[in-house]
Amino acid sequence: MRLDTTCGRPTVRLKYAVQLRRMQVDGMDDNRPYLGLEHIEPGTGRLAEGTFGPTEPEEFSVTSGESLCNTFEPGDVLFGKLRPYLTKAWIAEFSGRCTTEFLVMQPVNFNSRFLQYICLSPGFIDAVNASTYGSKMPRADWNFIGNMPVPLPALDKQNIIADYLDKEILKLDDMLDAKKRLLDLLEEKRRSLITRAVTRGLNSSAQMRDSGVEWLGPIPKYWKTKRVKYLFRLITEPAPPDNNFELLSLYTEVGVLPRKDIEARGNKATTTDNYWLVKPGDLVVNKLLAWMGAFGVSNYEGVTSPAYDILRKLNGVNSIYYHHLFRCGICFPEFRRRSTGIMDMRLRLYFDQFGDMRVPVPPENDQYAIVRYIQQETAKLDSLRNAAEKTIGLLNERRSALISAAVTGKLEVN
Repeated sequence: MRLDTTCGRPTVRLKYAVQLRRMQVDGMDDNRPYLGLEHIEPGTGRLAEGTFGPTEPEEFSVTSGESLCNTFEPGDVLFGKLRPYLTKAWIAEFSGRCTTEFLVMQPVNFNSRFLQYICLSPGFIDAVNASTYGSKMPRADWNFIGNMPVPLPALDKQNIIADYLDKEILKLDDMLDAKKRLLDLLEEKRRSLITRAVTRGLNSSAQMRDSGVEWLGPIPKYWKTKRVKYLFRLITEPAPPDNNFELLSLYTEVGVLPRKDIEARGNKATTTDNYWLVKPGDLVVNKLLAWMGAFGVSNYEGVTSPAYDILRKLNGVNSIYYHHLFRCGICFPEFRRRSTGIMDMRLRLYFDQFGDMRVPVPPENDQYAIVRYIQQETAKLDSLRNAAEKTIGLLNERRSALISAAVTGKLEVN
């Protein structure tokens, strides 16, 4: 067997250093723990939180999963060949079965941890990803992966490198986890800030009264409640017969945007037949996802699919205030109750039900003050979030670079 060298480190084709475990079982006849691709965190080599619930794997029996499964044993390295850019590699800690989208590699001349770090390294992932076939579900093939040259230092050196990476990666992961917890806290604070402002107002000393609306609770004494249909009217204004309008879409996370700003597709509708015309200030509702907060005020003139309802504000209404109210979460149980359908992803909130829903109506000047307050305060939170996300990006880059340098020999580890 001929060895190549990279940075002075010997390499070998992967198939000569591992044995591919090919034993398969019928999932309906095997009650060992099952792992799907979704159970492995991208890039970290860890099981996703909550994979086995409160039980230990050896106590956990499942009959879910695919009918045909690969098997694995402790010490095996599982590598996800479907969409390999997700970087899913895990060292088996127990006996089990898994989706056939995992390659199950039994180390022969490898320390399992060193092999896992190879599978997590950017150079390995980039090469595998470049070999995939299938546009929608890109998948790699063992014939290519098995023939890839990989570093193969002596086993004692592998142990030293793996120990070093375990220690250094743990430090980076602790910092990453802290930043991710910060993002969760910022999102929680953002939601709480908005919810309190749109339901209780800005004057903490204002007298409160029972709103008479079960999901809403107390509101300032001088606020009113009205049904949505007395605040907005449903617009069914067909788009003019040309295609010069911006094609708008509603995204649960960000609201209404031109499709070109989010997706790679073109921004012009191929036809405007049966499309609705949207004007700035209109409230757009995705009837299918309304129960999850799929509402948004449009800042654009454009056209949308008839899958959306277009609501135009009446006098005395600030549509951005209601944008925040309908997206903050407090309304979600009521949206769900008023929706029709036999399952979550088939629920639809039609205007005859939505329009009958009672909501808070602060005086118009309060609505504008609340909107300004939310804009100012969330801008501060967004600044903190952006800084945290930038740090997460840098830490992930550092993590990948460290793994790459250590396994290839660019970083000498003693």
